[in-house]
Amino acid sequence: MVAMKKKGSVAGMVLCLSIVVSGPVFGEKAPSAVHGKALFNSTSLGGAANTRTCNACHPDGRGLERAGGNPELSRVINTCITGPLKGSKLEPGSIEMQSLLLYIKSLKQ
Repeated sequence: MVAMKKKGSVAGMVLCLSIVVSGPVFGEKAPSAVHGKALFNSTSLGGAANTRTCNACHPDGRGLERAGGNPELSRVINTCITGPLKGSKLEPGSIEMQSLLLYIKSLKQ
């Protein structure tokens, strides 16, 4: 009976470990410039009736080459989202905001 208990707890630990390790694969994505570019070109940041994208005002990121150095960049992004796009503010630590920041910073190159 004791051996079974140990075997069961080892199997349980393996199962928990596999869920923790594979969580990011099946759950939320990690921030990336690729994801940021997709968001930049998507209408998903805007309100329900919105058909505009960040790219509508900043085609291919033009004019944002120096924006990556702005310490207030996440605030500026939210101003664009809540203003022209009529969307909801993104949390600073969200994957979406971090991805947009990475994409805009990549335009510097």
